[in-house]
Amino acid sequence: MSSSLRDRSSFGSTAKGLTRSYTSLRSLIGMAMTTIVGACLVITLVPLFAVIIYVIRKGFNRLNLDLFTELPPAAGLEGGGVANAIVGTLILVGIAALISVPIGVLGAVYLSEFSSGKIARWIGFATNMLSGVPSIIAGIFAYGTVVILTGTFSAVAGGVALAVLMLPIVVRTTQEALQIVPQEVRWASVGLGASNYQTVLRVVIPAALPAIVTGVTLAVARAAGETAPLIFTALNSFFWPQGLWQPTPSLAVFVYNFAQSPFEEQQELAWAASLLLVLLVLLTSAIARWATRKSIY
Repeated sequence: MSSSLRDRSSFGSTAKGLTRSYTSLRSLIGMAMTTIVGACLVITLVPLFAVIIYVIRKGFNRLNLDLFTELPPAAGLEGGGVANAIVGTLILVGIAALISVPIGVLGAVYLSEFSSGKIARWIGFATNMLSGVPSIIAGIFAYGTVVILTGTFSAVAGGVALAVLMLPIVVRTTQEALQIVPQEVRWASVGLGASNYQTVLRVVIPAALPAIVTGVTLAVARAAGETAPLIFTALNSFFWPQGLWQPTPSLAVFVYNFAQSPFEEQQELAWAASLLLVLLVLLTSAIARWATRKSIY
């Protein structure tokens, strides 16, 4: 009897020792993985802050009222601003949003709520392929379909090129936002007598609206910083935008042109325009975060 008790006691001590060893090993692995993740986070943030700090240091001196109200200076002259490029960028991004947001949101609603699984998979695959297309290809596409047909570079052509780049982002983010809405919400709406269309329009979309806005703002941030598509479509102008079917200035093309200038004043102006682009991206990201925080799901 005493031998059996000793065996049980020895087995219990061994089991406790193994449990403590397993717990210690798991804690060490957890600490190691936390350290690796933290290091990767630092590696990711260092280039981001380095770019932001460098752009601020180079462009902050030209951040004044003239930058927002005056036209670009002629070669070799001082002063001036990028007011026309700011207005042109807003026009181009606005046209792109008017094209891509309705199509992208309605397409995502169809894929998420009404289509069959096979159709959704194929269209999802095509959307992923489109999101990986280089931006210059979108510019060439708009050049061939709009610029050549109309015979002129224009804001509309630039908006079409940017819309091609924005569309997959809007579709994917909207689709994910709709899938986040709990299925029980749809069942409750149908149980109260609402049809599928009423459920989607009055329940699902309003619930997912904050996340949809997040996707749209991210797409706008992507489009605002594109240069290559606009060189093929909107081209550039040193004057105020004259119309939707005329060459239109933009901040990205302005930076591209003035950064190559041999004159120091124009190079400083290019850095100031770069700072404005960075601030625009930060602003849209902040709006996206605010919209996500307001989400009820």
